[in-house]
Amino acid sequence: MPAERPMSRFLISAAHKSSGKTTVSIGLSAALTARGLKVQPFKKGPDYIDPMWLSAATGRACRNLDFYLMRREEIQAMFARYTQDADIALVEGNKGLYDGLELDGSNSNAALAKLLHLPVILVIDTRGMIRGVAPLLLGYQAFDREVNIAGVILNHVGGSRHESKLRAVVEHYTDVPVLGCVQHDKALGIVERHLGLMPSNEAESGAQHIAEIGRLIGAQVDMERLIKIAESAPPLVLPRQPNPTQSTPPTLRIGIAQDAAFGFYYADDLDGLRAAGAELVPFSPIKDKQLPRVDALFLGGGFPEVFARELEANRSLRTEIHAAIEAGMPTYAECGGLMYLARSITWQGEKHHMAGVVPGDVVMHEKPVGRGYVRLKETANFPWPSDSPPASVMAHEFHYSSLENLPSNLSYAYEVERGYGIDGKRDGLVYKNLLAAYTHLRSLEGYNWAARFVASVRRHVASLPSSRTAS
Repeated sequence: MPAERPMSRFLISAAHKSSGKTTVSIGLSAALTARGLKVQPFKKGPDYIDPMWLSAATGRACRNLDFYLMRREEIQAMFARYTQDADIALVEGNKGLYDGLELDGSNSNAALAKLLHLPVILVIDTRGMIRGVAPLLLGYQAFDREVNIAGVILNHVGGSRHESKLRAVVEHYTDVPVLGCVQHDKALGIVERHLGLMPSNEAESGAQHIAEIGRLIGAQVDMERLIKIAESAPPLVLPRQPNPTQSTPPTLRIGIAQDAAFGFYYADDLDGLRAAGAELVPFSPIKDKQLPRVDALFLGGGFPEVFARELEANRSLRTEIHAAIEAGMPTYAECGGLMYLARSITWQGEKHHMAGVVPGDVVMHEKPVGRGYVRLKETANFPWPSDSPPASVMAHEFHYSSLENLPSNLSYAYEVERGYGIDGKRDGLVYKNLLAAYTHLRSLEGYNWAARFVASVRRHVASLPSSRTAS
């Protein structure tokens, strides 16, 4: 039964991309957590890197809310499920407050704010701006009166004199409270590559950096006033949702690549794999010399090009993965995982050998080759059978690489209806029990790929001569 319940919550958004809202979101998450609050972070849209930072700052898995991949009711249900035991929820937007795919703004940050009744805290990049901040705020307020712009954080402020002028302008011309003025500071910079599952030395420096960002942001933002704004959000009428639990005892072991090179995994996907009966066994393609005892492999996205030298040097694991896939081990590889399974990766003039399962060579480019949402249609080659395959697979891609020198006789799992994939028309190479694609899937109500993959693994294990599982 739906229940009305209070939930302190707010949305961090901006006038445009690259205003510093991610750094502010990380800092606020860390500062609120340091106060002893249970902070549940969310990120609008498809993203891996920002959720990694927010998860690390709060100690709670960040969840993505996405109008393209989720029905509105599913967004509400997910928000309800993961805020049940939280003190406050922080939602970080993507791009600008009113930006989105649709002209009517139905999938914008503003639409999410209205759907979940989120007070909006607007982050404004004030570099080169003084009086101009007023018409910007007034315009954002007037554009959609149903959006509650409850406060503004002025970012990249150029000193005390700049701050005093900005505050005077905002207070004179608008009724938007200034919650803080964040001085331009190199210490607040973040390196996007970080926080996959880092080596210990990087993990330690990452935690220290988050703590420093939290200290700096917390000292320059009126945290008490921010909390009061979050508490002022009206009660939500949302269904009570049980936290997902493993519905089946783990009967399979799936090896999951997790290290500095591979860290792009949605919490929903990992939950879905566990719920379907899989135990996830992490391994490092950089450091581990052999695979753990597993029934299948999941190689997610990340930055294999950055660590290509180290991945090449670990020849024993590359050889074992190649042999395992050739022997029929079920494997799913996304983007970075696909790149690792190719013959080679060429980046910045250097070429490094990879696992060599995929008969192609990866070449990195300066601009994205495939970027944004995709819509796919499964072909007859799709390796995970289903009684009711979806009419379309909604997902996303973001890759600066292309896969070149491919033979013409390969099998593909998808026809690309929107997006780029491997060649603009197809994605998802199928070889034996391997599916390797540039597309990033997400296990949700409309497409539970995790359950289909685990079911396929289970069928494969049952067909082996020993009919054993690795549990």
